[in-house]
Amino acid sequence: MEEQSDFRNWDELIPDALGLIFSNLSLQEVLTVIPSVCKSWRKAVIGPYCWQEIDIEEWSNRCQPDHLKRMLRMLITRSTGSLRKLCVSGVHNDSIFSFITENAGSLQALRLRRSEMSDSIVERTDGRLCTVTVLDLSYCGKIGACALEAIGKHCKLLVTLCHNMHPLDAAGKVSWDDEANAIAASMPRLKHLEMAYYLISTGSVMNILSGCPQLEFLELRGCWDVKLDNQFMKEKFPKLKVLGPFVMDYYEMDEWDDDCSDYSDNSEYLGWEFEMDEYEDYDIYEGMWHGEGGFEELELRFYEGNGEEGMMGWPASP
Repeated sequence: MEEQSDFRNWDELIPDALGLIFSNLSLQEVLTVIPSVCKSWRKAVIGPYCWQEIDIEEWSNRCQPDHLKRMLRMLITRSTGSLRKLCVSGVHNDSIFSFITENAGSLQALRLRRSEMSDSIVERTDGRLCTVTVLDLSYCGKIGACALEAIGKHCKLLVTLCHNMHPLDAAGKVSWDDEANAIAASMPRLKHLEMAYYLISTGSVMNILSGCPQLEFLELRGCWDVKLDNQFMKEKFPKLKVLGPFVMDYYEMDEWDDDCSDYSDNSEYLGWEFEMDEYEDYDIYEGMWHGEGGFEELELRFYEGNGEEGMMGWPASP
């Protein structure tokens, strides 16, 4: 009995520790399996401790827009202002982006690849992203010079910016020199900049190198009009690593094609139709994952639970 007393029960772990452990599980398991184990695990999932870092990029690549909207609202609300990192793909409208920025008080890393928020909404809400240090807006074709300038103006801590483009985005586009110059004029603390397949000139690149003196990595892959003298670059910017412009690759077509959502009913992720009702009995999940019908025939419900059993009275997360 004395030997057994040296061991603590799993349900007695503090919520922060549980959140760290649960971060190694899939989104599906955290939302539908863990809450049914015991009350303390359920509280950890409902509270902010599992949602300080939210990475649903893989899932969002294959879900329907309405599902993504509801999932983001649920998870970000659960973070209760403690969200530090968000990775999601395919934000389809301005209202979702605005909701993200409204809850970005602690946000440090934001990855919104292949999203469709407008230049104007980014310009209006960037003041809420003042704590962001890493921002990935790759393949966001509607983000232009005005939004980038606003990002630089308000995100004073920004050190990493990714705004890569797909070669198809260049169709009908004359130049992205205005976007490049906006970066050069407003982001002096950048250390890492990715702008693959930008239609820019050598002059715009030199403006960036002049305006971002701390730059350590610059991706110019596919920027075919840029001509840099290797000897000059080594002498003038000895600490800078430049990738491109002449890099013979397949411009990430495998990633673009494989990840791009087609909302196919055959995707296992689309079995995740959920309703945010409040239920008390988590035994409903038992045996659901091994049925003959597979994911396609399941309707899973992500329960919010009783608010009083959730985060109320919990100590603040360090």
